[in-house]
Amino acid sequence: MAKELRSRGWFGKKGKDGFIYRAWMKNQGIPDFEFQGRPVIGICNTWSELTPCNAHFKELAESVKRGILQAGGFPVEFPVMSLGETLIKPTAMLYRNLASMDVEESIRANPVDGVVLLCGCDKTTPALVMGACSVDIPAIVVSGGPMLTGSYKGTPIGTSDVWRFNDALRSGAMSEEQLAEAEASMCRSRGHCAVMGTASSMACMVEALGLTLSGNAAIPAADSRRKVLAQFSGMRIVEMVKEDLKPSDILTRKAFENAIKINAAVGGSTNFVIHLLAIAGRVGVDLSLEDFDTHSQGVPLLANIQPSGTGFMEDLFYAGGLPAVIKELLPKIHKDAITVTGKSMEENVSIAENYNTEVIASLEKPVNPVSGIIVLKGNLCEAGCIIKPSAASPHLMKHKGKAVVFETIEDYKARIDDPNLEVDENSVLVLKHVGPKGYPGMPEVGNMALPKKLLAQGVKDMVRISDGRMSGTGFGTVILHASPEAAEGGNFAVVQDGDLIELDVDARSLILHVSDEILAERKKTWQSKAVNPGRGYVGLYVRTVEQAHLGCDLDFLKGKSGSEVTRDSH
Repeated sequence: MAKELRSRGWFGKKGKDGFIYRAWMKNQGIPDFEFQGRPVIGICNTWSELTPCNAHFKELAESVKRGILQAGGFPVEFPVMSLGETLIKPTAMLYRNLASMDVEESIRANPVDGVVLLCGCDKTTPALVMGACSVDIPAIVVSGGPMLTGSYKGTPIGTSDVWRFNDALRSGAMSEEQLAEAEASMCRSRGHCAVMGTASSMACMVEALGLTLSGNAAIPAADSRRKVLAQFSGMRIVEMVKEDLKPSDILTRKAFENAIKINAAVGGSTNFVIHLLAIAGRVGVDLSLEDFDTHSQGVPLLANIQPSGTGFMEDLFYAGGLPAVIKELLPKIHKDAITVTGKSMEENVSIAENYNTEVIASLEKPVNPVSGIIVLKGNLCEAGCIIKPSAASPHLMKHKGKAVVFETIEDYKARIDDPNLEVDENSVLVLKHVGPKGYPGMPEVGNMALPKKLLAQGVKDMVRISDGRMSGTGFGTVILHASPEAAEGGNFAVVQDGDLIELDVDARSLILHVSDEILAERKKTWQSKAVNPGRGYVGLYVRTVEQAHLGCDLDFLKGKSGSEVTRDSH
């Protein structure tokens, strides 16, 4: 062993203290030798029937346990807060940091030497990684996997089609009966979204960071190979404990730069930005918003997966999975970055093959030469905002139009379909007070549905700006994460109807054509429309959450706290 097992601080004690720790474990019918002298491996499980994406995790945990036992470890499964993106109100993002605290304290407080993180739905992955990084004992991630591709009237469908169906329903092109039929046709197996939404982007992120076994990201949840990977992960974590290979050894600056490049190549979610920034803050890597633009440049879109492409995660897996994408990207990434396998990124993908060039393209003939995340600056968003060019309309990448402003999400819902709304296809829709503090929690409402009267005219896209987020399954010319948010009282807070806004993606600029003097006058009478957070966790969140360009972590959670427990109650 590289050093004494951490769990010996519990089970190796003499006298009364050791008696208590061991005796109560034995009430489960476990003999001494199971947890004395063997690495005790925690299985951090986000299983919940209220998190449909993760509802198969009890079964997945059994595969992990088999691997741990085979490698000579002792598995102990424990629950943590689970965040189901589709059900939680007002938004799962509000609770990401709370879940990360649950994970951190559960790992630190208990006699575990290493941990397997079972995560799938959007926020469960960053929450578990953030918490594990803060404790910094050996950890490996096992994702739950994407669901099988849906099928509606002979056409493959996935979560990105929800936005299309909604527009079709609102424009009269689709009936409620047809929508119900599509609803029954989409989620046809266990797993998270079948497209490159945030859940799949997070699965790609942890593989790109080196926190998973190679191939983790794309195996469908219903495929037996997902269980095989889980079993191998259980075996590997025991060896990682013996090697004392911790997240801090893996999550170097190189790993974060690789993740940004790989996210660009797969057309990953804009939510990737906020989550990667938060993880970097936990491990002490100096990562900035600008890094996402810098390291995305020169990386084309290689994965032909919705919403940036046409295929689905199932297609990506059959084509060779993320390893095939990474192998194609080797000339552009840090090939020597270490991973949980103990090997480099290059070694991990050495035998990867691309079985379908229609799904995984080459650097020479990419799906789209434009990809990644572009960071925009200007007087409208002093600390920056982002756009995903591969999901946007080329004709709107340079655009000037008058603002149509919605002060809150309720204001938007009340007026967007008003036939008297003064709006045309050249207008710029602006949604305020949906940022981390203003909502609170920063919901995925940035890809605002277009006005009904414009949909009826055949308008498919408009420039939209908000201080909120967008689902990774969404698309359009959508500018997100405007920082500082409206609730903070910056220039974004005082945009008014009719103000001229100019977007120039190539120039990385977003300009509000209103003078500093007028903006200063408006701020004198400005009043926040932010919701009063009241008591409890939400109040704590609003008081301490950082802005989007910093990752929306709670300010007191930055940095590692370590695995040591300084006081003993027995």
